[in-house]
Amino acid sequence: MHVDDLPSVAAIEAASFSDAWAPSAFADLLARKYARLRVATSSDGTILGYCILLRAADEGEIANICTAAAVRGRGVGGGLLDDALAAADASATAAVYLEVRTSNVAARALYEGRGFSLVGRRKGYYQHPNEDALVLRRTHQATP
Repeated sequence: MHVDDLPSVAAIEAASFSDAWAPSAFADLLARKYARLRVATSSDGTILGYCILLRAADEGEIANICTAAAVRGRGVGGGLLDDALAAADASATAAVYLEVRTSNVAARALYEGRGFSLVGRRKGYYQHPNEDALVLRRTHQATP
């Protein structure tokens, strides 16, 4: 992800989440060494989605992942997630965490298919509408 990508990323974010990140949140993370920001693009350079992996010590967090509505269900999100998890595994990150809305069945299936399991619940974590977050964890996968 580059500064030039931020308007497209912010547009996907705003269209996808009722409690969207401010564009400045993405911009602030671009300069942080602990943050890994990636975008997926089409052959013509259109941004299709993005993923943010944060790392601290030996843990990681998928802080934000989203795809444009027009490409959901086509593997873009899975590709972004696989890329982030491969980076975490390559750096021997012991575990990667994320939060997901309890109602987001598609995302939960994606995460579970990538080895995430339920480790907790955060009551009222999400706003607009108010909803619990499920906390998921995936432990380090050794690369052959």
